[in-house]
Amino acid sequence: MLDLDVGRMAHGGVAVARHEGRVVFVTDAIPGERVRVRVSDARKDRFWRAETVEVLDASADRREHVWAEASVDRDPERRAGGAEFGHIRMPRQRALKAEVLTEALERFAGIERAVTVQVVDPALAPGTDEDAGAGWRTRLRLHVDDDGRVGPYAARSHRVVPVTDLPLAVGELRNIAPLGRPMPGASSIDLIAPSRGDAELIVDGVSANEALVYEAVEGRTFQLDRGGFWQVHRGAAATLSRAVRDLIDGDRFDPAAANLDLYGGVGLLAAAVGDRFGETVRITTVEADPRATDHAAANLAEWVGARAETGRVDRWLETFDTTADRSLRARTTAATVVLDPPRAGAGRAVVERLARLRPAQLIYVACDPVALARDLGTFREHGYELEDLQAFDLFPNTHHVEAVARLAAIV
Repeated sequence: MLDLDVGRMAHGGVAVARHEGRVVFVTDAIPGERVRVRVSDARKDRFWRAETVEVLDASADRREHVWAEASVDRDPERRAGGAEFGHIRMPRQRALKAEVLTEALERFAGIERAVTVQVVDPALAPGTDEDAGAGWRTRLRLHVDDDGRVGPYAARSHRVVPVTDLPLAVGELRNIAPLGRPMPGASSIDLIAPSRGDAELIVDGVSANEALVYEAVEGRTFQLDRGGFWQVHRGAAATLSRAVRDLIDGDRFDPAAANLDLYGGVGLLAAAVGDRFGETVRITTVEADPRATDHAAANLAEWVGARAETGRVDRWLETFDTTADRSLRARTTAATVVLDPPRAGAGRAVVERLARLRPAQLIYVACDPVALARDLGTFREHGYELEDLQAFDLFPNTHHVEAVARLAAIV
């Protein structure tokens, strides 16, 4: 056991402390606290990992954990994972996320910028508990151990923790979750609550219902596969659609340009562009999942200028860059590009391809602050600067934060 003074919050939801000059990453702590920890991983020379087992000097921002089964009062091996900020009051959670994003921008992109993490508009997420950061999750996965017990994994493990509640989930999922009910022979249980239709429990990927679900976003309906990707926060899709619409610089937008929606999924953000600028907007959405591409084509059918193409974004851009005819390439310099890459970010190859196309502006949607900052740093190397940025608390009681940024070429 060690007694440590906790410093800043690091990316990944762990706090930073030091012991005899060595960095120790500490879970379930808040900057400014003094805690007693148990070292769980001392294999690295540069740093150790440890779990808080007792709070010796608590922060004024510490609260009773929103999820009793994840509380510091429990042995770390029996703490449910997935709510690593649940012991922190909500305003401090958002402040810590802003600090992590601010630090990432400065460290990896050389950008000094104050960041505020915004609360989701309650009108977009009815039924959520903003004060507790609960009742927002519309999709989650539970696991089943060899004895048939159901629950989430403990943090950073594949050990199932039986629980009596799922406070981050929307009420519809809490009502149908098989907590405390043995499920012998199963391995995973998915719970989904689409905005249209009933909540459903899916065992090992097998559903008794039709393959499609439908999601409503500000009066528009999107179809997708039952197991397909969709934002998990009840208000996330509308929040991001609004942010993308608002951040596009209308003076730079050309509806006839070769506008792109990369990592486009089922067409959510392409639709946001079309809703602002009209049904004649030319926009191509690119997605690696062929099923999602099919749904994007259906969801964007009313826009005469919209196309949905299947392809890995890096390979699609390479082909476009080398084979597009001169007139099409000319239209990329007036284009707006929206990209919503996976957690790892777009990466250098994609960023450099985009920079060569020289679009007028880019709207980058990111769920990882370090990946975003690294890509912004690469964009800066190639003549693009960050003009605006909004951040949203789409994952309350976790360390995750969503950001939407506008970049433009330096003239």
